[in-house]
Amino acid sequence: MDKRWKQLGNLLVNYSTEVKRGEKVLISMLETDSYPLVVGVYEACIKAEALPQVVFQSERLNRFLLKYGNNEQIDTLPELERHGMEWADVYIGLRAASNPHELWDTDSEKLARLRSTMGKISTLRWQKTRWCLVRIPTAALAQQAELDEETLLDMFFDACLVDWENLRKKWERWVEVLNKGHQVRILGRETDLSFSIKGRTWSIDDGHINMPGGEISTAPLEDTVDGCIYFETPVVFAGKFIYDLRLCWQKGELVRATASSNQDFLHAVLKADKGASKIGEFAIGTNPNLKYFCYDLLLDEKIYGTIHIALGRAYPKVGGTNQSAIHWDMVKDLRSEGEIYLDGELIFKNGQLLL
Repeated sequence: MDKRWKQLGNLLVNYSTEVKRGEKVLISMLETDSYPLVVGVYEACIKAEALPQVVFQSERLNRFLLKYGNNEQIDTLPELERHGMEWADVYIGLRAASNPHELWDTDSEKLARLRSTMGKISTLRWQKTRWCLVRIPTAALAQQAELDEETLLDMFFDACLVDWENLRKKWERWVEVLNKGHQVRILGRETDLSFSIKGRTWSIDDGHINMPGGEISTAPLEDTVDGCIYFETPVVFAGKFIYDLRLCWQKGELVRATASSNQDFLHAVLKADKGASKIGEFAIGTNPNLKYFCYDLLLDEKIYGTIHIALGRAYPKVGGTNQSAIHWDMVKDLRSEGEIYLDGELIFKNGQLLL
C-alpha cells in the first residue's frame, strides 16, 4: 500500500479534525476504492485513543433507490445516517470517485429529491460535528480528468501533504484585506456579476474541512446579487454534467438559468426549495498544487486561479443567512481571462491574486 495513504490518514485525524482521546469518530467509506485511506484514518484514530466506526455507502445503491424507489422512500431521512451525525464528535467523509455516469438514466425530479434529502444529512454534519471531506482519486476519476492515474495521484498528494501553517499565514494576509471590502465585481468570459459582502466575513479552508484544502470564502448579501456568470467547463452535480451553464440574477432573484445539457435536472434542483436558486457562497481557489480540472467539485474548487459560487445553503460562520437543503458548488476558471474588483480596485487578474 502506498505509504502516503498512512501519512494522509494521520493528517486527517491529528491536523484536520484534531481527534482527541475518547471522541467518537464516524468514518464514511464511499465506494471500495476508499479502503486504503480508511485503513490510514482508522489506525490513526486508534492511536489517538478515539472510538472510530466505519459506515459504507455507494452511488450504486443510490441507483437502485432511484430506479425502483417511490417518493416516500426517497424523501425519508436515513435514520442511521441521522443518528450517526448525532452520535459523532467527528465526521470524516472518504469519498472515492465512482463512475460519474452511474445515475445517467435516472429521473431528474427523483434525483433532485434525493439530493435534497442528502442535503439535510449534510446540514446535520456541519451543525453537529467537526468534519472533513476527501475526494479520493481513482481510475474512474483519472479517465474523467483525461489524465493518467499516476499524474492524478501525485497531484492529489502534492495538494494534501503541504506546509499548511505557512499557506495559512499567506491566506490570512489576503483575508485581512478582503474583510475590509464591501462590494465585489467579477468579470470574465460572458460574465459580469456583482454583489455586496458588507457585514460578512471571509473564511479560510486550510485543510480542516476539506482535504486538500485551499479556498477563501464568504457569503454575498442575497438580495444584492446582480448580473450574469457563464461556466466554460462543465458543472457537475449528482453525476450530471451541465454544459454551457449561464445564470443571471436581478436584485438577488434568479431570472435566467440555461444549459446545453441536463437543463431539466438543473431546473429541478433550482426548485428544490426557496433558497436553492440564491447564491449562498462565493470563494476563490488558493491551492497552488492543484492544476488540472477533474470535473469534481471537491478538487476543482481549490485550484488556484479559479472561483466558485454555491447555490443554496450558506455558512453562518461568515454571516451567511440563506437556508436550503442544496449546496451546489459551481467552478469558473479565471486563469486565462478574468478579473475581480473589490470596491472598484483590481485585486485579481488572470488567475493571480494581487493582494
